[in-house]
Amino acid sequence: MGATPEPFDLVLFGGTGDLAMRKLLPALYRRHCAGQLPPDGRIIATGRSEMTTPAFLSRVEEHFAETLSDEEFNSPDREDFTQRLSYQQVDASDVIGFDALGTALAGREQVTRVFYLAVAPQHFVTICQQLHAHDLVSANARVVLEKPLGHDLASAQRISEQIGEIFDEDAIYRIDHYLGKETVQNLIALRFGNMLFEPLWRREWVRDVQISVSEQVGVEGRAGFYDRTGALRDMVQNHLLQLLCIIAMEPPASIEANAVRDEKLKVLRALLPLSGQEALRNTVRGQYRAGAIEGAPVVGYQEEDGIERQSRTETFVAIRAELENWRWAGVPFYLRTGKRLQERSAEIIVNFRDVPHSIFDRTYSTGHPNRLVIKLQPDEGVRLHMLAKSPGDRMQLRPVSLDLDFAEAFQQRPADAYERLLMDVLRGRLTLFMRRDELYAAWRWIEPILEAWQESGEPPKPYTAGTWGPAASSALLGRENANWHEEA
Repeated sequence: MGATPEPFDLVLFGGTGDLAMRKLLPALYRRHCAGQLPPDGRIIATGRSEMTTPAFLSRVEEHFAETLSDEEFNSPDREDFTQRLSYQQVDASDVIGFDALGTALAGREQVTRVFYLAVAPQHFVTICQQLHAHDLVSANARVVLEKPLGHDLASAQRISEQIGEIFDEDAIYRIDHYLGKETVQNLIALRFGNMLFEPLWRREWVRDVQISVSEQVGVEGRAGFYDRTGALRDMVQNHLLQLLCIIAMEPPASIEANAVRDEKLKVLRALLPLSGQEALRNTVRGQYRAGAIEGAPVVGYQEEDGIERQSRTETFVAIRAELENWRWAGVPFYLRTGKRLQERSAEIIVNFRDVPHSIFDRTYSTGHPNRLVIKLQPDEGVRLHMLAKSPGDRMQLRPVSLDLDFAEAFQQRPADAYERLLMDVLRGRLTLFMRRDELYAAWRWIEPILEAWQESGEPPKPYTAGTWGPAASSALLGRENANWHEEA
């Protein structure tokens, strides 16, 4: 994964929370075991609870026992890793807590200093202002912001501008863990490291593109947050639009951060605006009702703990989008995400056009014969579907596929998304992080859709948990004789 970073102090706000325990600390531990962290690299977890460092380490060990494999948990490196960890009680509104943090950081102004804000976004500005007031923002300081970055364009601008008064733009890392996935990295390599696909990666040869992220889980303890947010803000505004940018962008001049982000910004600005009736015609929003996931009964969204009984928050979104540029004009991009769907998966599908004239009596009639499937989860890989002659004396075609399974091809455990992104933060690499103007462009496209839904007064369309969402989602594609990948 590259060179070992320079010595660092990583201050983890929300260090006792679910994200820190389930994702961030295990990711750092795995990079420690891989020899990727420098000996002089410290991790200071903070939280509002009064707790000693030994008590914090006990909590970390309990979570590691649940999160890590037996081999990882029993590694002799675990004890060395815990030597990096300490705990500080810090509250965003407590001056004393920041004074104590300053004491812990004193004398190390020259090392890389990372403030990771794994907390609710309403605390972002306050924490940064407290860091500045206590002279903790050194010349080598960076801040990492978890989504959501605002509730709308105005709030996103307010957060960015206030944090921008304290940190330079190139010291702000807006994290989207989907961009750290191995398959997304390989998508960049597939597009720009090989000549094979580039001539085909355009409107003349591509019929449609699908980006689909489905979850089996419900609100999972996030009821208060989710009911104020919904699937469009929670998933589309960041994850799906960022994947769309990677798929659709022009070749950048280099892999350097701003070269890549400049091209992503062009994609966001090229999105055909959806507002009013056009937004209603080209979007579907849904909300799950009681059903079953893998045979186990689950309640409907409005029966979940903490959800308002007449809530109109969407748990499912499907969108037909278009780009107004030379490469992609007229090609539909279908975006879909939802909770309590039939499977947990994330994939990008590029459906190529049919041959202009078939010389065979019968061709494969189910779906598009040429299709590129890029799997992001649960398994990561790339599969190219095509037609080949079936064995025998007749010229009969059948579908076959060429598979690239990353685990099998490289015979090693790929780093997960947070491992890669955390190492990029420590190394100062910004390529996989959203720039401020990208964030604003995404919100400018999302907001008219939200306004159209609000003005229509229509509730989300119901769908049964354990299905693939409302029937209107299939109808959205059916207008152009297309199908979602699992329906093809």
